[in-house]
Amino acid sequence: MLEIAERFDVFVFDAFGVLNIGETPIPGAGECVAALRALGKHVFVLTNAASFDLPASIAKFAKLGFDFSADEIVTSRQAAEAAVDAMPVSDWAAASVDDVPAVVNGVAFPVLADDAEIYRGAGGFLLLSSGSWNAQRQAMLEAVLRERPRPLVVANPDLVAPREEGLSVEPGWYGHQAADASGIGVEFHGKPFPSVYDIIRARLRKTSRLPVDERRIAMIGDTLHTDILGGAAAGWSTVLVSDHGFLAGRDISVFIAETGIVPDWAVPSI
Repeated sequence: MLEIAERFDVFVFDAFGVLNIGETPIPGAGECVAALRALGKHVFVLTNAASFDLPASIAKFAKLGFDFSADEIVTSRQAAEAAVDAMPVSDWAAASVDDVPAVVNGVAFPVLADDAEIYRGAGGFLLLSSGSWNAQRQAMLEAVLRERPRPLVVANPDLVAPREEGLSVEPGWYGHQAADASGIGVEFHGKPFPSVYDIIRARLRKTSRLPVDERRIAMIGDTLHTDILGGAAAGWSTVLVSDHGFLAGRDISVFIAETGIVPDWAVPSI
């Protein structure tokens, strides 16, 4: 990354597959971020991990050895919470990490667990985490959406995510399944969808750091269909990391040709 750093003013890093794999930081990632800051570059981390609120996200990155401030962390959860707050819907219920009630905009949402009455009575559904989700819960969600269509907001559009032990199934997978089963429109927040990029633009405007040429913003990620597609759609430059995450050990040219999603740059690691 440092070899092409002069081309950009702002660096937006994906987390999984770029900065860390699960609970393990990628060697050299922290040093790269520090070196970019020393060059006067503006850095962000943009993650589709929606299980945790902002304080927990700050703590997570600190545990991994990164010193991102609150203003430097943008999560798909933040975009989803703003969308939920703007909807004329009450009585939301959420799929949350470890079935602990999620506090969204100061309100504790009932948990979408195994109580069918929660599903029937909810005015809208928010998928934050799929860690405790299962086929039975998915079936209850799809059934009530068919009976009475209601908003479904997915705060993590990823289908799968890289972990130490392999790939985990993420909320985006279940959101698409619910849409197919019920015929409703699902609202997704997170890469590659635009709301998270708008948050970064707004923060850059506040600090007068938004470049006139948005091509001087670099989106760095390990996936073509989220990081690279979303960054390109935002009008930013894109950098694909090939040695970690989804494409580790694979010939990236095959996937680029197959998808037609072409990064501006490809680097083994940051």
